[in-house]
Amino acid sequence: MASKELFHRVQGFLDTRLFTIGTAEVTLSAIFVFLFILLVIVILSRLFARKFVERILIRLQIEEGTRYTFRRIIELTFILIGAIIAFQSIGINLSGLAVIFGLLSVGIGFGLQNITSNFVAGLILLFERPIKVGDRVTVGGIEGDVMDINIRSTTVRSLNNIDIIVPNSEFVSSQVVNWSHGDRKIRLDIEIGVSYQSDLDTVLRSLKEVALENPEILRNPEPDVHLREFGDSSWNMKLRIWIDNPKRHPVVRSDINCAIVRKFRENGVEIPFPQRDLHLRSPLPTPLLVSQGVEYKAV
Repeated sequence: MASKELFHRVQGFLDTRLFTIGTAEVTLSAIFVFLFILLVIVILSRLFARKFVERILIRLQIEEGTRYTFRRIIELTFILIGAIIAFQSIGINLSGLAVIFGLLSVGIGFGLQNITSNFVAGLILLFERPIKVGDRVTVGGIEGDVMDINIRSTTVRSLNNIDIIVPNSEFVSSQVVNWSHGDRKIRLDIEIGVSYQSDLDTVLRSLKEVALENPEILRNPEPDVHLREFGDSSWNMKLRIWIDNPKRHPVVRSDINCAIVRKFRENGVEIPFPQRDLHLRSPLPTPLLVSQGVEYKAV
């Protein structure tokens, strides 16, 4: 009897009406059913999207960014359908949902503009795809790889292996450098100063050899060397090179700089220190002021 009485009490507690949406009375048990159905739909959507990507899109050799977009669209579609089913299961029809969305619009007007803008920006990133997973980007002065694009924010892993959560609106409203967008080839300009006493032809040949000896430098477009300007203490040279892996640009730049130092030492080319000429001038003689036969020295 005690257990039966406890069961009726629990059942009565779960069936207590919390609020009403339209003609539907929402109880605690209805909320539990709603959350359970939504949780099952989310899990199934992720499993289906992952299997779909692994078995079909990978076999079709579709690039990683496109596969990620397809997977997100499938997950969002399943979640939307699951949410409708969950609402219908507890007796809330679409007209009731319109009431909820109307209430949410009031909240958005008062304090959820930022969340809304990030949500819309997330949809733009998924469909327009100015960036995609795997791209090397620079946003807010931080360079890193795009690891994940969610509805509200995007995860960028910096070169120091630190995950940075960036709001999606930053990628839509701010200037973003995408090193991997479109053509993956990028140009690097290496600037170096050489002494006026150096042989110019040796300098040009040495810089060209440095570029051609590096296997990561493209032969088409061909590396090029320019004498950019005549500096105070050096010829300011520029080595212009192209690479096809934008993520390697810091490493390639370092390798080229090290190779230039070795090549210049091998060929007797001097990299001068900054020089400044300092001229010392003797002070002017101090004028004498003569007044009434008395000499005064001006100060």
